[in-house]
Amino acid sequence: MGREKLKDAAGIDQAVAGALGWPRTKLITMTISAPGSPIPPPVPGWRSVAGLLLLFGLSTGAGWVFERIGAPLPWMIGPLLLTAAIFMGPAPRLTVPTRLRPIGQIVVATQVGLAFSPDALRMLADHAVVIVGTALATGACILVVAGLLARLTGMGLAQAFLSSAPTSPVEAAAMAQEAGIDPMPVIFGQTVRLAVVVVILPFALYAVDGWPSVARTPVALEIGDPLSVLLLVVLGWASAKSFRALRIPNPNFMGPVTCAAALSVSGLGPLPYPAVVLAAAQIVLGTWLGATFRRKIVTSALRLSLANTVSAMLLLLLCCLCAVAIAALSDVDWRTLVLGAAPGGAVEMALTAKFLGQSVVLITTFHLVRIFIFMPNIPWIVKMIARNEDRKRKEDTLS
Repeated sequence: MGREKLKDAAGIDQAVAGALGWPRTKLITMTISAPGSPIPPPVPGWRSVAGLLLLFGLSTGAGWVFERIGAPLPWMIGPLLLTAAIFMGPAPRLTVPTRLRPIGQIVVATQVGLAFSPDALRMLADHAVVIVGTALATGACILVVAGLLARLTGMGLAQAFLSSAPTSPVEAAAMAQEAGIDPMPVIFGQTVRLAVVVVILPFALYAVDGWPSVARTPVALEIGDPLSVLLLVVLGWASAKSFRALRIPNPNFMGPVTCAAALSVSGLGPLPYPAVVLAAAQIVLGTWLGATFRRKIVTSALRLSLANTVSAMLLLLLCCLCAVAIAALSDVDWRTLVLGAAPGGAVEMALTAKFLGQSVVLITTFHLVRIFIFMPNIPWIVKMIARNEDRKRKEDTLS
């Protein structure tokens, strides 16, 4: 096994750091089985810009095709699958800049926040027990799958837990580094989990309910009120920066959704983004996620790739089964509970709810509650597991 450092923009491994969402100033350790750099040096200058424009143009076309056939989350899944196919081929000398992902997150989070209303808050209060219970059930599923992933791959339980927990790849990697754990497998596991949930869950629900009519209203190239759009942009950017300064988890989502929801509940909420802006945000998210899949990275650790895929599918299955069981004991629709319990990101599940005609507000609240329960506690849980593993290793060494 070779050991390599992910270095700054001058290093040949910078493409991996950029594709996986790691800040460029960080140094992390990466373990791969194939010798040499897994990805050619990124294309410099105008060629990189031209390549990105071409890539996003192709992604837009893929989103349009998926929308025309009535696919779920067309503007995200279409670009995701197309970009993954491109980047899983002969390694392109191109990376999708990490700084583009927060743009998509902030736009979607602001739009989700504007869906809140006083009536929605009353509805959420009525389902508080179900929401908290679903979050705890998801946590139990994560612990079960983390144990299985640790056995399949030989990684530590703390590392497997961070790979399975529903948070962002970058935040999970930062927690791993703080706990003294190699973050590379964590980043990869998080990316696989997110992709599996985003692609499988919407199509699975379509398979149960039937494929809907493809007679959707096409996304019109209309910006609407430019002043309202500018206000939303400023609101989203400022709230994300503020939450990051306060060290609140997932600031690119939590900041905009919280501020937009507060304005909406107070009756001061601005007009929502036009459909074309929301579609563009999804294209950015889908393209970024698809670009994280590199053939050299996946095939150099084939066992890890397969184990992460299987564990992500198992986690999704267990969460769905728990959701169906909770639905049988409550008056909440099972589809809403499945989306609320799904181990995907809040942004992606909110978009899925929108396209499947489910309550965006209620499903977003499921994920917000889970974030508030899990995020403050994941670091100390990981450190506790890591300390316990270190103690067992020392005892085994002495015995």
